[in-house]
Order: sequence, then structure tokens, then C-alpha cells
Amino acid sequence: MANRHLSRSVVLQSLFEWDSRGGNDLEAAAIIRRNAKEFAPGMADISFMEELTKGILAKKEDLNQIIEKAAPDWPIDKISPVDRNVLRLGLYELLFADRQEVPAKVAINEAIELAKTFGGETSGRFVNGVLGAVYKELGEPGKDAAPAKKKKPAEVPYDQMPIQHLGGAVVYGKEGANIYLAFVHDIFGHWTLSKGKIPDGVEPAVGTVNKVKEEIGLDVAIKADLGTNEYIANDPEIGKIRKQVHYYLAESDFIDLKLAKKPGLDDAKWFRLADILELNFYNDILPIVTKAVTILSEGK
Repeated sequence: MANRHLSRSVVLQSLFEWDSRGGNDLEAAAIIRRNAKEFAPGMADISFMEELTKGILAKKEDLNQIIEKAAPDWPIDKISPVDRNVLRLGLYELLFADRQEVPAKVAINEAIELAKTFGGETSGRFVNGVLGAVYKELGEPGKDAAPAKKKKPAEVPYDQMPIQHLGGAVVYGKEGANIYLAFVHDIFGHWTLSKGKIPDGVEPAVGTVNKVKEEIGLDVAIKADLGTNEYIANDPEIGKIRKQVHYYLAESDFIDLKLAKKPGLDDAKWFRLADILELNFYNDILPIVTKAVTILSEGK
């Protein structure tokens, strides 16, 4: 059960991709297998992911009708793709999952956490409101049930967690007097920076140059160090790890981007420096981009 949250995250990503491609059910099985291999390698829970996805797609018309009844001001096609698929997942588990395996409150709480992680600022409240309304209609099953006591896994001290090194870059190019920045777009609707895992023994700057070339097809030259971000992630095989991403400012010729076929990314584009304020970035990426823009502006 420890990996069920990660499994649901993979299912959500797969539903989002399925939805974005026009909702072809025949592609769903291949999408879930590919995403499971990419984002949850080595997990034995693949059957859970496949069965959950299959069940949601089989009941999608019923789920859509329930969503529209519970949120009458929001036609299904007007709800953001992330929120729409979080609701489908949460409602399916709330209505059709084995209550012994997935209690109603667990189904709701898991969906809210997915909405907060992958959706917008109001996604958690929106999902909570819709699922809460359905929960009340069901008579609030399990409301008075005492929560099962879980044996907490031993906490690994922060300084003993394995560290995974990644490298990323704010890539810029010049055309005449204009400066352009290259960003990649993920399937959750955010523009972000090209990055990748740095192999052991490889210098971060060298590894970053290689990863940018691999991901968007550009030969870049490192111009400045933008610092390091660190966050804790759960690896399905070894548990909690510290992911350290070293970011650089890197220059490239202003040429066409060639996005590699990589799960989770669906576009790559150049943007004029003046236009990036309109882009949807992750909060932890904003300071990195801001620092890069400051350096570029001062260098004009």
C-alpha cells in the first residue's frame, strides 16, 4: 500500500495524456504501461494502475454525469483537464472501489492531494467540494469509523537519504537585438526548464550540457551558475531520496528546437524575454528563471 499514492499519480498523468489525445481508449493501456515504466520503475503495483485506469474508462460516462450534477456551474469540457481527471479518479474510487481496500475518506483525501500537486491554486478546494457533495449524498460512509492504526515506516534522517544529482539550464539565444529563452512544456500545463539526471562521476556542468542536447537538440555553452534546488522524493525501490538540481544559464544559437520523445513532455518553444511573464511556471522554477533574466538584462 505504501506506493499507492505514486501509483495514483501515474494513473492521473496517463488519464491526462489520454484525455489530451482525444480520449482514445485503445491507447490507454499503452500509455499507462509507458508511464509506469518511466515514473515508477520496478513497482509491483502495475496491476493496480492498469485496473484503476481500465475501471475509470469503463465508467467514464457515468463519472462525467456525476461530476456535472455535483458541479452544475461547470460543464465537463469547461473543467481544467487536470481537475477533470482527478475527479474521475477520485469518484471512481469513492463509488466503485472496494471500501475495505479504499475507504471513502482515503479516496477523497488522495484526490485532493493529487489536485494540490498537479492542479492550480484552487484545484484542491474544487475537488474537495465536488467529492464532498457526492460523499454527503452517499450518506457519509465510514464517517464514524475509527482510523486503522498504521505502522509508521522508520524515518530516514535527512542527512542519510541518498542524493540524486540532476542538471538543468535556462537556455537563451539571440536574434538581432532580441533575446529568447527556450522552455519545455509538460503534460500538466507548465513551462519548465530542460533538465536530466547526471551520471555518477560526471561534472554537473558537463552533464547539463549533455542533457540539454539530448532533450531539446541544442548545443549550449554554460555562461553562469544559477544555484541548486533540492527536494525530497519517494523512490519506489529505495524510499525517500534527496534530489538536487544544479541550474545554469546557457547560451545557444537561435535555431529550431527538437524535443525528444520523452514521457511527461509535449512541447518545446522559444519565447522572447518580454513575453515570459505570461507563462505558467512551477513555483520552484520562478526564482531560477528570474535570476537568469536579471543576469541577461544587466548584460544588455
